[in-house]
Amino acid sequence: MSFVVTIDGPAAAGKSTTARAVASALGFLYVDTGALYRALALKVLGDGVSLDDEPALARCVESAELSLSGSPSHSQVWLDGVDVADQIRTPAVSEMSSRLAARPLVRRRLVECQRALALQGPVVAEGRDLGTVVFPDADVKIFLDAAPEIRARRRHQELIRRGIPARIEEVAADLERRDQRDRTRVDSPLVAAPDAVRLDTTKLGVQEEVEEVLKRVRAHPRFPRPATSPASGSGAPGGAGLDG
Repeated sequence: MSFVVTIDGPAAAGKSTTARAVASALGFLYVDTGALYRALALKVLGDGVSLDDEPALARCVESAELSLSGSPSHSQVWLDGVDVADQIRTPAVSEMSSRLAARPLVRRRLVECQRALALQGPVVAEGRDLGTVVFPDADVKIFLDAAPEIRARRRHQELIRRGIPARIEEVAADLERRDQRDRTRVDSPLVAAPDAVRLDTTKLGVQEEVEEVLKRVRAHPRFPRPATSPASGSGAPGGAGLDG
């Protein structure tokens, strides 16, 4: 396994923004695990598959071709050969992805995909169960959280920027439902790993969050530093996207 940084936490806690910035600063691959779940949710919704039909759901999940590519600032999420990065941020897809995440067959499929990415180079991965289930031996584990009203405001602003109509009351209610589902599911519940560094981002600016994470990553004994001379090997890892 390459050098792995995990950033876990509930929705709208600042995971994506922080993880992208950290990955960009380090030249690591940015792995948006939530995007993989959302891509599957888009396929399930598009195919009209009922979650009550386990065999049909299994076929849909297993047949999905998923991959990630691009840079931290411009991630591409590929579903069956189509970049769906702009289609997976709607409230309907968010709701379905949270429901799918509670299904063991879905989690098993995506855990394999996520671990495969970390075999190919150092990564900064963000999600909900990375430090506890997907990468229990990760080098650096971060758990971000924030007050519910701050998270609701952040998610509402994100939707408005994307041109998606939303009422903040509905966004807050959606986040509350997702929190309850994520924290109480039997398979891989949302919880901070015992050895994770917990950061409350309620009053932190983005740059403060990023600097705090970078400080801990760079202080790690296994942090892959650039070679000191041509004879000593290759330089710092690049940040190119990898197929999942």
